[in-house]
Amino acid sequence: MLSHRLHGVLPLLVVFFFAACSPQPKGEQFITGKIWTGNQDSPWAGAMVINGDSIVAIGSAEELQHWVGSNTRIEKHDSTELIVPGLIDCHTHFVEGGMRLSSVQLRDAKTPAEFIRRIAAYAKTLKPGEWILGGDWDHQHWGGILPKKEWVDSVTRDNPLWVQRLDGHMGLANSLALQRAGITENTRDVAGGAIVRDKGKITGILKDNATKLVDRHIPAPTAEQFDRALQAAMQYVASNGITSIHSVTGSDYGNSFDVFERAKAAGKLITRIYAADSLSAWSKLREQINKNGRGDNWVKYGMLKGFVDGSLGSHTAAFWQPFTDAPQDSGFYVIHLDTLYQYIQRADKAGLQVTVHAIGDKSISKLLDIFERVEKENGPRDRRFRMEHAQHIRLADLPRFAQLGVIASVQPYHAIDDGRWAEKFIGHERALTTYAFQSLLAAKAKLAFGSDWFVAPASPMEGIYAAVTRRTIDDKNPDGWIPSQKTSVEDALRAYTMGAAFASFDEHKKGSLEKGKLADFTVLEKNIFSIAPETIRTVRVLETVVGGKTVFQQKK
Repeated sequence: MLSHRLHGVLPLLVVFFFAACSPQPKGEQFITGKIWTGNQDSPWAGAMVINGDSIVAIGSAEELQHWVGSNTRIEKHDSTELIVPGLIDCHTHFVEGGMRLSSVQLRDAKTPAEFIRRIAAYAKTLKPGEWILGGDWDHQHWGGILPKKEWVDSVTRDNPLWVQRLDGHMGLANSLALQRAGITENTRDVAGGAIVRDKGKITGILKDNATKLVDRHIPAPTAEQFDRALQAAMQYVASNGITSIHSVTGSDYGNSFDVFERAKAAGKLITRIYAADSLSAWSKLREQINKNGRGDNWVKYGMLKGFVDGSLGSHTAAFWQPFTDAPQDSGFYVIHLDTLYQYIQRADKAGLQVTVHAIGDKSISKLLDIFERVEKENGPRDRRFRMEHAQHIRLADLPRFAQLGVIASVQPYHAIDDGRWAEKFIGHERALTTYAFQSLLAAKAKLAFGSDWFVAPASPMEGIYAAVTRRTIDDKNPDGWIPSQKTSVEDALRAYTMGAAFASFDEHKKGSLEKGKLADFTVLEKNIFSIAPETIRTVRVLETVVGGKTVFQQKK
């Protein structure tokens, strides 16, 4: 009887013996410090262990001590610092942004004279015939008067000039650029765009679809220039703590898919990329995915980006009611809604993710209608429709985001930038649900944050500052512009991490610091949960880590 019992127990004793004698697994990296994990069930930790590119354990330093071996690299962070999941920017024009880093800089030109002076100085650095591009000017800095070609013609005689307003929805061409594009007083307006005229004479300002008249004449950069732009863009966002970006420009800009793939093949990527193509190219993307798959942890495909309207600053966003400062104007669509529906319906049926730029309240309503119709027609699935910007929402449309499962992919910096002048354009009543981040959260909508870089700085610290304080960049709203729409620090940080990961179907691999997820994290010099909100924008990124490897480190 006893031998029978021992016969059953002995195998278990052998297992326990060898388990006790077997060496415990050790970590390659042991990181300690104040860690906000992003995991709602266990938001704080004191240590994490990394092997390869993944997190293998996270918890208190004491309970993870057995992971430390003789070859484990130990990294201790000060108690004043904060480690957060790798920050994700959901809306960038990534390769274009890299190009912009070396273009003429007009964003902070405060007067027409400064605008002209900077262009004149930049023109002197170029060879005759080279284009002057980029710029990102903001005419609100000098009272809202649009620039004219006459401002710059005398300082750009040898160089065609095509500089964009910071929102990318209108630009200024000098006379030489207009000549190259064949644009004269007799050129007809373009559907979904405008050629601005003064007493019948063209001014050089082109809006939305009309900008294509010039764009098509700009010589394409070389592959080498594109590769350099990507490297510059990655270094820039890494310095701001960003480990992943969503690139929403589309492959039609310099074949950016090829740029990403070249960098991946050469082992030069330090930023994870979710690359969108243009909505009209849905069949091309479907064929690419059918042939090559959706990519990997470095470069991923599957999203399509479309447009409904333009921007508030250019008066090209579509509203139900006219602009307050332009009673005869209520904006316009940049695409026929039937065409937009057909693209979305077909792309969604092909299993692709669709995201669409919509800014004015009418565009937002109509896009939600299309999303609802397509969902009913194509049936239930985990599609995760996204709306980019969703800036000026009617009160009645706020609950529809959660009801339809539409992700609001929004950019908080725009609120403190546009908030300087938005009420002049749309009045106070409509402004109450403008950049309505708190209302969207209260309505249980999924929120994902981004920057719209190069239109705005790719700085999550500035984005979180904007969402939490809503203090406009002119410092004229110290208590916040429309303060009812402020978010908490945690909600803002979550929108840059888990919310952003959800927006790309990546919540199982990033967005929080948990066992089994990628070791992407950002080290901040201060704990943004405990400092004065108005100081968040000044918090420096000390280190950015992607897949366990440091890709940026601040010099101390």
